[in-house]
Amino acid sequence: MKYEIKKFHDGQVTAKIAEAGDIHIKIRGNSYEDLFRAASIKEAWDATNATHKTAVAKLTIFCLIGQRSDRRFNKGESFDLKVICKFINDMKFDAVSILHPHSPISLALIENSEKISHVDYVEKAYNKIGNPILVSPDAGAYKTTHEIAEKLNADLVPSNKVRVDGAPEISIQGDVKGKECLIVDDLADGGRTFKFLAEALKKQGATKVFLYVTHGQFNYGFDELKESIDHIYCTNSYKDIEDDFVTQFKLDGL
Repeated sequence: MKYEIKKFHDGQVTAKIAEAGDIHIKIRGNSYEDLFRAASIKEAWDATNATHKTAVAKLTIFCLIGQRSDRRFNKGESFDLKVICKFINDMKFDAVSILHPHSPISLALIENSEKISHVDYVEKAYNKIGNPILVSPDAGAYKTTHEIAEKLNADLVPSNKVRVDGAPEISIQGDVKGKECLIVDDLADGGRTFKFLAEALKKQGATKVFLYVTHGQFNYGFDELKESIDHIYCTNSYKDIEDDFVTQFKLDGL
């Protein structure tokens, strides 16, 4: 299936189907514009295939917008992920694949959805470093990181963070002295939590600390992170990064 996309000066997006048949749309999905682009393509495809009942439409989202807004945080606030998922459901794709969603709520809310595992990318980082200790940054990430550690036959050290009088206090449940460590998580917005965790690991004797996140936003740059983290690994699901401090694993379709 081939299609063309045109964007007008006022921001409107329109799509034209150039060839009939099955379709597989791949988007970052980190903006509302991406979702509207997919919706325009799907609407044009639906019209083209109105009489082709066996044609299949698939959508791959590499970095789902709003994935951290997986509940109504305060009374009177919008449940943003619910709104986004309803929009995706209204497109009526036969299958929706999402790379390493922040929580299972996304998969529960999106019809015909499945998770794309990030394990292969963690393994690439793990092998490039040379068998570091894996570190889960909090209780929420422990189960997933434990599964990866078992697959890679790697050592795993859990950590946890609590706030005392507004300041983060990090506990590390394991011996990292003289070892290299790889923190594994799903995404980094600013990344300050990882900076504090890296500092704590080095205070306990870690020789180097690396960071893997699937979705590297890094909206505040890398200056602070460079103070305690030795190198970052991520995919280009959110954006392309040109910095020697970061190794990106390129995704098919981006």
